[in-house]
Amino acid sequence: MPNRLGHENSPYLLQHAENPVDWFPWGDEAIEIAKKEDKPIFLSIGYAACHWCHVMAHESFEDLETASIMNQYFVNIKVDREERPDLDNIYMNAVVALTGRGGWPMSVFLTPEGQPFFGGTYFPPVRRYNMSSFKEVLLNVARIWREDRSQLLRSSADLTEHLKSSGMSNKESQEFNEELLDETAMRLSQSYDWEDGGWGKAPK
Repeated sequence: MPNRLGHENSPYLLQHAENPVDWFPWGDEAIEIAKKEDKPIFLSIGYAACHWCHVMAHESFEDLETASIMNQYFVNIKVDREERPDLDNIYMNAVVALTGRGGWPMSVFLTPEGQPFFGGTYFPPVRRYNMSSFKEVLLNVARIWREDRSQLLRSSADLTEHLKSSGMSNKESQEFNEELLDETAMRLSQSYDWEDGGWGKAPK
């Protein structure tokens, strides 16, 4: 059954129009639904010629069990980096600052207000490459959203202020304010102890 990407012009988005994932294009509709349903957003950014984008799509986005988890706990947004280089730049800078590397597909979890709190690139369907499976990531993020959200947001705000005072000019601060918020929340999620709960050492 087609999702909301069927009427888009982007070849990349159209490649995902038949996924069982209830994809939204980037826009007000997805944001408003996330706010109304109090769900985090899963943002996936890629492009039509990206090999690993196709791999993750086949392994996870075409998988009924994975799609069911995504649809239950998240509002899911697909973005073509060639159509929205502005969004790609903002979120890629955040992912690189957090993980030390970037690439596509980019996988970012956001609050309904658009502040990322976890991110990465390709996630495998099962544990490998010293990485959790995508389903494990989805379920853990959903759990933390329910159980530890207030602590995450408080810590995110504190770190945002620290980053704002770390040497950026006023012009840069204004231009990249959203990027700073991205880095803040995602750094916090990286330090989260998935096994035992709670926050580890503050990121350097």
